[in-house]
Amino acid sequence: MPPLSRQVILVATLAFGASCCGCRGRDAYPNAPIVLVCPWSAGGGTDRTSRQVATLLEQELDTPVNVVNATGGGGVTGHTRGALARSDGYTITMVTVEINMLHWRGLTNISYQDYEPVGMLNRDATAVFVRQDAPWKTLEELEDHIRNSPGEVKASGTAQGGSWHLGFAGWLDHEGIDPGDVIWISINGSAPSQQELIAGGVDVVACSLPEAQALFDAGRIRCLGVMADERIEQYPDVPTFKEQGVDWTFNAWRGICLPKGCPPEIRDRLAVALEKVAQSDEFNNFMNEAGFNVTWQPPDEFAATMGSVDKQLGKLLTSDAMQSMQRSRFGPMFFPGVLACLGGACFLGLVVTGQLKRTDETEPLSFRDAGRLAEIGIWVVAYLVLAETVGFVLTADLLLVLLLIRLGNRWLISTAISAVVVVVTYQLFAVFLKVPLPRGWLGW
Repeated sequence: MPPLSRQVILVATLAFGASCCGCRGRDAYPNAPIVLVCPWSAGGGTDRTSRQVATLLEQELDTPVNVVNATGGGGVTGHTRGALARSDGYTITMVTVEINMLHWRGLTNISYQDYEPVGMLNRDATAVFVRQDAPWKTLEELEDHIRNSPGEVKASGTAQGGSWHLGFAGWLDHEGIDPGDVIWISINGSAPSQQELIAGGVDVVACSLPEAQALFDAGRIRCLGVMADERIEQYPDVPTFKEQGVDWTFNAWRGICLPKGCPPEIRDRLAVALEKVAQSDEFNNFMNEAGFNVTWQPPDEFAATMGSVDKQLGKLLTSDAMQSMQRSRFGPMFFPGVLACLGGACFLGLVVTGQLKRTDETEPLSFRDAGRLAEIGIWVVAYLVLAETVGFVLTADLLLVLLLIRLGNRWLISTAISAVVVVVTYQLFAVFLKVPLPRGWLGW
């Protein structure tokens, strides 16, 4: 065998061996960092709860748990990302009650049925806040103003159709007021909504008491009431709606879920760890100090709660009184789909009519040339089809070798280059940047 060939094979062998460094099998879960998706913005109650849970889960699972805020679309972005993640246990989601609302409003096809429940952590009642200098001192005064001056009051607390909006609108509907008589400003999260309240951009904010604790304790905002059965222990001076003659309650919940199809043993492992977190003194102290209510429910009980709440909210959201939150005529992917179709049609039209020219020739682009351009898409599709099953390293290495050979390189050179590139890519993204790449047969 020529010396060059021996060197090439040696490089490829060493590179492939190096790719196994940092790669671990899938027998012991977890053996890689976990991503916790938070569908809401930083600073809000869900974000604060997510980060506390992540810190304690790290201790229980002995692996990093990284919180990612995937905001937008009134919770659609984060909940969709969590539901469509790989069902290998390395992406979990802090699911909120919005999962029981979004599909009823036609914003997404994702529902609670696309998740595997791990455990509920807490429930919080909706509260209504105004600025300290607001003219309304009681809930009754605010209600009378809305009734007598429809369209004047601006409110927020979350995106339109979110949990706090639904609690607020449900209260108005319960009192015989059209929910549309209050202008709801769609803002992703309670923290930016409170900033708008202080700045005068909105007149009322609906969210939980813990989320507004900083401004409430500082005396900058006033709470007119909380939609709970009885007063919150941490806020004994805040009256309930029932105490003020309004028989209306509304609670939002939060819990950890996995994508549907995750192996039962992984769900059970997470459920055990999460229950220890929920029952720990550190978690309960954090929740009590923040004013959050700790409500633990195991997987099966949590699943039943999500199903029950989904039916209740579906009935409310499809009622005549809630037409302001009726189904969207077009789904969130309608316009991207239209743009993609138009782009494809334009490209095909240029090819067929011969208007797509080469840069260095006057001849039109042939179908053969178009086929070569389409090869890029073929490689991408092949990766998407194989990677989840085979794994990133093996799939990327095989496809890169074939692509290099297709471009006219010798197979030995192609193998060596591919091994080095794939190893460097894996080490950079999976090992150093902790990006969860497809694990496949061998766990890498």
